[in-house]
Amino acid sequence: MFAQLPMYQLQGASAYKIDLTNIVKLAAHLNNPENKFKTVHVAGTNGKGSTSHMLASVLQESGYKVGLYTSPHLKDFRERIRINGLVIDENYVVDFIAKHKSYLEKNQLSFFEMTVGLAFQYFSDQKVDVAIIEVGLGGRLDSTNIIRPEVSVITNIGLDHTQFLGNTLAKIAYEKAGVIKEGVPVVVGRTTPETKKVFSEIANERESNILYAYNYAGPVYESDLKGNYQQENIKTALQTISVLKDRGWSVQVEAIKSGLANVVRNTNLLGRWQILKSSPKVVCDTAHNQDGLKIVMDQLSEAKYQKLHMVLGVVSDKNLDEILPLFPKHATYYFAKSEIKRGLDEKKLQEQALKFKLKGEAYDSVQLAYDAAIQNAMNEDLIYVGGSTFVVSEII
Repeated sequence: MFAQLPMYQLQGASAYKIDLTNIVKLAAHLNNPENKFKTVHVAGTNGKGSTSHMLASVLQESGYKVGLYTSPHLKDFRERIRINGLVIDENYVVDFIAKHKSYLEKNQLSFFEMTVGLAFQYFSDQKVDVAIIEVGLGGRLDSTNIIRPEVSVITNIGLDHTQFLGNTLAKIAYEKAGVIKEGVPVVVGRTTPETKKVFSEIANERESNILYAYNYAGPVYESDLKGNYQQENIKTALQTISVLKDRGWSVQVEAIKSGLANVVRNTNLLGRWQILKSSPKVVCDTAHNQDGLKIVMDQLSEAKYQKLHMVLGVVSDKNLDEILPLFPKHATYYFAKSEIKRGLDEKKLQEQALKFKLKGEAYDSVQLAYDAAIQNAMNEDLIYVGGSTFVVSEII
């Protein structure tokens, strides 16, 4: 799977396809498994993964058999496809590829297209009650966008993947709004005047009832996901649950409370303001774009510590002029390149960071950088690991 087919996670732009033709053909080849179970579709620049896991956890606590499709994975490909928190069986993956290998090769499907087809087939075969489907990139032309969900969700809009989705918030909002379906309600998290206009116009055109998370009037419960940014995701999830209840889904208050309080236990979500060690305190977070990093850096500024150590790596197509100014200048940096092909060379990152007065040493690997930070840190210090999903994955 990894060797023969293009994969955006590893390769970047060369693997991105802006066309639904292949996934429509693959779904037909599989007898359209996506039509055999209910879905919730979740798009957005940031927060879509956390919101998807929250929704899955709440519905699990309500007694439903819940599929969860997310990307990218941190450690194991099978993290992308789960049912009630358990990853897809390895034998199922092997059998699926063996059965459809000639079709996949002949039609030159991308890694993501193939994985979406695998997920839909698995959820159908396992007879899930509902599957939470996270968009991979964008929305309108994302391979997941062949479903007709119970409700669509758009968490927020930020400037990310601008080479594919457009370089303004309005253009990106248009791509994300592609998940809005005729007559299907949509829940929108954070908006700006620019993005709200796009969402309301498209929802109106498609006769889709639009609800905003900031208008959620019910009680707000605590989650075991502790990043400050999760408050926004909690409201988005709660507004989505209220829509599902209006559509006849049975979700009790206790299930909502328990689901939000036990997201990690129920779904095995990793890498969201995750505390890996207490002395010295080590925190990792997968935030990697301007919008997400600003919130995480604000939270980091509230933390108490003697000294701050930053293990930092990014992908090569990241706009460093946008993100590097967000990082604290008083920290000691450990620049590293992740193992993937897309990782930015650690010396180039060090050189660019110096322009923003971020100082530190460069290391050949994330592990070496992390080991150096651990060795240099005192018990009262704080170590932050991030900049890229791939950096976090190598430490967890």
